[in-house]
Amino acid sequence: MLSRRIARWPSHLLTRQLRPLQRAPPIPTQQLQLQLRSCSSCEATPAGQATPPSGKPTESGPPPPPETSSPETKTPPDHRTIGLHQKLFTTSPYSPGSAFFLPAGTRIFNRLVTFLRNQYVRYGFEEVITPLIYKKDLWAKSGHLENYAQDMYTVTGARHTSPFTTPMTEEEDESDREYGLKPMNCPGHCLIFSSQKRSYRDLPIRYADFSPLHRNENTGSLTGLTRVRRFHQDDGHIFCRPIQIEDEIRKSLDFVKHTYSTLGLGPYRLTLSTRPDQYMGSLEDWSQAETALRRALDASGTLWTVNPGDGAFYGPKIDIVLQDSHGKEHQTATIQLDFQLPKRFELEYIAPAPELEQKGETTTDPELLANYGPVRPVMIHRAVLGSVERLMALLIEHYDGKYPLWLSPNQIRIITVNSSEPVVTWAEEVREKLLGISPGDVTPTHFSVDVDSSTRTLPAKAADAVGAGACVVVTIGQKEAVGRNVSVDMSAVTGKQERKVMRPEDLRAWMEENVAAHR
Repeated sequence: MLSRRIARWPSHLLTRQLRPLQRAPPIPTQQLQLQLRSCSSCEATPAGQATPPSGKPTESGPPPPPETSSPETKTPPDHRTIGLHQKLFTTSPYSPGSAFFLPAGTRIFNRLVTFLRNQYVRYGFEEVITPLIYKKDLWAKSGHLENYAQDMYTVTGARHTSPFTTPMTEEEDESDREYGLKPMNCPGHCLIFSSQKRSYRDLPIRYADFSPLHRNENTGSLTGLTRVRRFHQDDGHIFCRPIQIEDEIRKSLDFVKHTYSTLGLGPYRLTLSTRPDQYMGSLEDWSQAETALRRALDASGTLWTVNPGDGAFYGPKIDIVLQDSHGKEHQTATIQLDFQLPKRFELEYIAPAPELEQKGETTTDPELLANYGPVRPVMIHRAVLGSVERLMALLIEHYDGKYPLWLSPNQIRIITVNSSEPVVTWAEEVREKLLGISPGDVTPTHFSVDVDSSTRTLPAKAADAVGAGACVVVTIGQKEAVGRNVSVDMSAVTGKQERKVMRPEDLRAWMEENVAAHR
């Protein structure tokens, strides 16, 4: 732990004066590779994007259209342009780098988060909720104060900054004055682990957290959803025994593979990011951690490369690098091995034969097994989506605004042939049946269902539904109102021209089946 007191935190002057805990030998020029800034649990930049050219707008809406474009060349989709057209999100100079998700964008966001929450049951994660601000002392204890201060925001209450406020009371001390807005969740999860006594039988313990995070990105680099200051991360931390490391990493890689296959993203490549110039811990710890990750990568059967010097300051990591629709690469998911934070927070669990347990070795010797003692757990940081905001941007561009049914913010559009009272009334009844809120229903379906009963022509309404990205277009006229059924165009889902006349209950069952299958 850091014992020295620091008068002010953070300031650029202070940060420049801070000295790294260790210095690694410089990497020879011939070994340098293209390095991607990561969006890991404890990295400064939640992106893998190039910084936009200076002098161009980055925050206030979509970019201007190109000056010239040939008929043969289609402009690559831009999530900012699509987001504006589909009313997914907006931004404001009052909170630069923070997205305001509109109802349609919130639907996509929530469906991604719900998908991850469902997978947590499969992969053994339990969700927790942690504070947004912590005292400066916590960040000193974790090592982030020395290695990360310039990328964090301080939070100080007005009663501690105004010259007219009353002096501190006896219950207050200097540590109550300055707090940090969290850029990551790992220190908070360490506090949860240390709040109870742990046995080797309890491990692995897997925590997940969707708390919003804040990182102090440069104003000139802020871009749509891909480079932001406030973002949500599907942040997870695994506390495991040394003998469980490779198995947990293997499961994490399988989690990534399953998720990206479901989302239709890929292919992606794996990179091993090794010890950076500024790092915590001993060379022995780093060698042990990098060896464990290499073995896990070899066992995965997937090709991987080395990205030297791009590890987090506390440990090496596996980065998943995804290519977007522009051909640009983004680091999205990450799996990091950490021996340092468990030491700094003095985490431990009780196990038999503690010396062998710490080395990841087993024994059947009854005499050794009769001896119980404390063992330091290993901490694995993992994020499957990475920044949810950035992954949303990649998905918006990947699908060019035409999303699969389960993810779409515009799943069903009901259009009426005319605006007569029987037709409009039946259209509203159908909407309630599809939403699961009609009399007798117990649980809403959470589908997105809109009704267009305007006086426009039927072709105009149909064209508007398709332009809005509606996956299922339901047409209701006098014939359907009398027959208590609907005419359904589901070609956007099935991929072929297909229109069926069916009961609303049958359409609802079909929707539930396809959404559950993530089609």
